[in-house]
Amino acid sequence: MPDRPYVIDQMISAKMIAARIEELCAEIQAEFDGTDKLVVVGLLRGSFVFIADLVRELDLPIEVDFLEASSYGDAMESSREVRILKDLRGAIEGRDVLVVEDIVDTGHTLHHVVNLLRSRAPARLKSIALLDKPDRREIDMKADWTGFEIPDEFVVGYGIDFAQRNRNLGYIGKVRFT
Repeated sequence: MPDRPYVIDQMISAKMIAARIEELCAEIQAEFDGTDKLVVVGLLRGSFVFIADLVRELDLPIEVDFLEASSYGDAMESSREVRILKDLRGAIEGRDVLVVEDIVDTGHTLHHVVNLLRSRAPARLKSIALLDKPDRREIDMKADWTGFEIPDEFVVGYGIDFAQRNRNLGYIGKVRFT
């Protein structure tokens, strides 16, 4: 739990998120048109709200699976050591796969996960991130689709947490310590 009081300033509204998801899904739809089934892999826990909204908007045959990777714990800074805490339940060999990430920060987590999944020989492997912080990048890794590029701010909401709090906010907000 955070040991200092803080407030959350809204950065990206729920309406802006919904509109952007609609745009992104049109592009994803075009990319995977004709697929037998798209395996949508959500990176837990931060992507769960984003993945729910994405799959409801996509008009494709979809299977949802989850992978939990951690490089933060309860801290505000990445440890840069990516650990897989929960692996996929199903096989992805020869399948179309879309990895759904909440935020690309240093790039370590997405890089690790994409390489892990690529080693399992999917037919196509693409990635999407709701948020991207390019100023924090340590590894040359970018999602194929990005919802919003944001400055180097600590954010919460829409599934993203601070020490397991604030995931339930319907918007993306910047944490400001008081």
